[in-house]
Amino acid sequence: MWEERYSASEDYLFGRAPAQFLRENPGWLRAGGTGLSVADGEGRNSVYMAAQGLEMCAFDMAPTAVERARALARERSVDVDFNLSDWQGWDWSRQFDLVAAIFVQFTGPEERPGQFSDLRRAVKPGGIVMLHGYTPEQIALGTGGPPFVENMYTPDLLANAFGDWDILRLAAYERDVQEGRGHCGKSALIDLIARRPAKT
Repeated sequence: MWEERYSASEDYLFGRAPAQFLRENPGWLRAGGTGLSVADGEGRNSVYMAAQGLEMCAFDMAPTAVERARALARERSVDVDFNLSDWQGWDWSRQFDLVAAIFVQFTGPEERPGQFSDLRRAVKPGGIVMLHGYTPEQIALGTGGPPFVENMYTPDLLANAFGDWDILRLAAYERDVQEGRGHCGKSALIDLIARRPAKT
């Protein structure tokens, strides 16, 4: 499905600019650290983080998206270790100072605990996870994301999944989003930034 969506057009489905979530929380993008952007799509987020000085790694399952991500990195003169992989094929034993998961709500309640567990494993002790997505109110707005309410995040859901970590930001809100054709219009969003304890 994702390869079909990306290859259906020659432009960038979600634009070339990073998610506003990253631009609004720059303090966690610390030069010299290592970062992973999961299900990274066409590279707009990993390329931005690399431009902030992080040593970035990223993966996506769609060949067209990964090709465009590499082109964007060349255009911006940054290095990113791009990988063609689906979620199950990624080596989650690799750990990073920062793991970013932005609009990755393609799994339902049955698979979500495993997804969250993978994200947690990939964060080094003392490292940061940055998670950004939609709340259930997004279904009525219809401006992006899957049409399944069960795939959406709530503050309670994320607090339960990461409550044993130091939650630095957890906020649900609405605002206008203009991120390519894929995310366009008033949106119901949620942010989580959490630090893994240094001793776990």
